[in-house]
Amino acid sequence: MEFKKLTSTEPFDVATYVKMYYELYKGHELRLYLGCDSQNKLNTTYATTLVFNVAATGCHVIYRKEVVPLISDMWTRLWGEAERSVDTALYLREHGIEIDTIDLDYNVDPKYKSNKVVTAAVGYVESLGFKARIKPDLLPAAYAADHIVG
Repeated sequence: MEFKKLTSTEPFDVATYVKMYYELYKGHELRLYLGCDSQNKLNTTYATTLVFNVAATGCHVIYRKEVVPLISDMWTRLWGEAERSVDTALYLREHGIEIDTIDLDYNVDPKYKSNKVVTAAVGYVESLGFKARIKPDLLPAAYAADHIVG
């Protein structure tokens, strides 16, 4: 599964990169955040991100961006975000890297449209052994994806 750095257009295998990053920061407190966001314009664009946080030193972001034909149905588009996050987490798991939590860019508050996906997406994520975080929690990977997808 190919990802890129924000500072380069050269793709690389995400599992290989994560293992290298863990080795580089061995002995440090390292947290990994995974999430996805999407946006509709002429097409639908998805950005899946992994955010590395090393203690209090800041964050490093890698991403995968996909452009697909326009998905006008909101539920289907938002479900695609959960699927891409889970696909990435499962790919990493297959390569010996365990993701604890997936950031889902959906809101627990029913006044937001994304709330319609919360129950199904959280159930899907948790049925595979991952924890799901949703708004109003702080979601570093979803926020990073939001900036990349735009």
